[in-house]
Amino acid sequence: MAGLSGYDRVYRGRQLDSRQYQDNLSEKYYDRDFIRPLDLNSLPILSEENCQPDNDIAIKKSVGIGCGLVSLITENLLIHPFIVLRRQCQVNPRATTYHLVPITLIPVMIRLHQTQGLNTLWKGIGSVLLIRGLTLGIEDLLSKITPWPKEIDNNTSIKAFGQHILLKCVSIGIVAPFYSASLVETVQSEIASERPGILDVFRDGAIRLLEVGTKGRLIPIYALLTPHIAYGVAKYLFGLIVRNVVARVMFLRERRSQEKLGAYSRDMSEGVVQDIELHATLISMCAAEVAFYPLETVLHRLHLQGTRTIIDNLDSGRSVMPLLTGYNGAFDCYRTIINSEGTMGLYKGFGALVLQFGIHFLVLKATKYILTEIGTIFKTKSKVVKTPGQMYYNDA
Repeated sequence: MAGLSGYDRVYRGRQLDSRQYQDNLSEKYYDRDFIRPLDLNSLPILSEENCQPDNDIAIKKSVGIGCGLVSLITENLLIHPFIVLRRQCQVNPRATTYHLVPITLIPVMIRLHQTQGLNTLWKGIGSVLLIRGLTLGIEDLLSKITPWPKEIDNNTSIKAFGQHILLKCVSIGIVAPFYSASLVETVQSEIASERPGILDVFRDGAIRLLEVGTKGRLIPIYALLTPHIAYGVAKYLFGLIVRNVVARVMFLRERRSQEKLGAYSRDMSEGVVQDIELHATLISMCAAEVAFYPLETVLHRLHLQGTRTIIDNLDSGRSVMPLLTGYNGAFDCYRTIINSEGTMGLYKGFGALVLQFGIHFLVLKATKYILTEIGTIFKTKSKVVKTPGQMYYNDA
């Protein structure tokens, strides 16, 4: 600019040397040091706190799978002694002790163990498992050779739901004679009866199926199909409704608890869903067993009538007695029980049912607690804390 050529370079009132200015231009800016960032050789390590939600989800999923497996084992194996006691109480019309509460069954179980051994409470377990497997196999086969669905959900149409119920009716009807043979094995006394073989349930079921005519007081299996199928389908539908209602309520409670914590998620984790479905299934099973207990008592007595079965006398636990009944049908059996044994006669052995589900719930809670504690132990406790180093340096 004209008129400024004679002036020296000045910064904040201090004269700058031209040579110094030129030489230090690359390192300084008007006697001020450049501040340059350090080169990043590696990405900063993230804290493991960010991985904690994933670890929690994996642990909850593992706990849900473990609880489901233990619940399945408990349902099919551990609670079988209480099923044996319950059925023996149900079919005994001459029992004076009804065992409506669990406490009365404890001394009886001790006496049975002393007189017959521990195996007496596990009789018929093989046939019970075979019947459950046979039922599942028949349902699977029917679903493959027919358009009837084996499983249903909330999106199932009315037509598909009707076909599903039809599949249940057919499978229950086919298994009925083998169920009757299995029932005999679970209630007959081991003192006065020979121990059956593993596959004898199929032989006895086939014999029961072929007995068309009346033989003494034995009721033909065809006459029992209607009440047997009606009982099975009604119990299944009741349990299905209870399970859906309980699951819905538990889902709503879980979402409300998430909203209170400010962490509402549209899709729940798989572990939470498994836990809700497991508890809903167990509650529905318990509700169905309680609601249909009187009908089960009637049905079991009809199945065993005329089979010449000798059962343990659970009034004392030290003797046996034969089953001698002469019912003409389901309604006659119901009226006879009410008139001769009272209304509570329909609930004989209810204490065993209380023990059955009490043990089931207790095992489930204990398993969940143990698996949760194990998951907590194996969870990574060490957390890497980010301590930012020197990101800038001074070249001066």
